Amino acid sequence: MSASSERSVVLPEDLHARPAGALVRVAARFRSTVEVVFGEKIANARSVLAVMGLGATAGSTVLVRAAGDDAAEAMDAVVSALAD
Repeated sequence: MSASSERSVVLPEDLHARPAGALVRVAARFRSTVEVVFGEKIANARSVLAVMGLGATAGSTVLVRAAGDDAAEAMDAVVSALAD
């Protein structure tokens, strides 16, 4: 059975190359589809360029969506990576 979930997180730092790369490495560990939403923009969490292209800055709130068999685990890991 496929599951989905979403959660908001406030970014402690700009979503530039280093945190975007860390996020992509975390998202790649899961089978689920993970997206990061900022304003009207949606990025696949497995694409560094897409995540950086969101232009999210420190203090911004982003929405993380995950769908798939391991969505809950993916969501926890990605939110943790963004919040750290």
